[in-house]
Amino acid sequence: QVQLVESGGGLVQAGGSLTLSCAVSGGTFNRYGMGWFRQAPGKDRKFVAGINWSDNRAYYADSVQARFTVSRDNSKNSVSLQMNSLKPEDTAVYSCAASGVEGGRDYRYYDYWGQGTQVTVSS
Repeated sequence: QVQLVESGGGLVQAGGSLTLSCAVSGGTFNRYGMGWFRQAPGKDRKFVAGINWSDNRAYYADSVQARFTVSRDNSKNSVSLQMNSLKPEDTAVYSCAASGVEGGRDYRYYDYWGQGTQVTVSS
């Protein structure tokens, strides 16, 4: 059984930084495309960042490009999301997800999900 557990969320002032981590157990981590998604209250879940398993290529939503950095550590079965220059509009529950293919930006291609971690950015 594949399990994903996020950590690192919290409250931060605008302009600050946070790093989210996602630990994956079960399955074959180095063959999972990994993604981060977020969902604000009353809004749809949105893609934030992803990283391929095949070539380690990272890709981002336009809204976080140049502010967020996604990385993976196959030796630790984990993926991280470094978030800088945070804005109030980044406030959401952030979830990591694993895909048996390169998941891309569409949440429907992800097979396993964590429970999410709250990120709140105050103005």
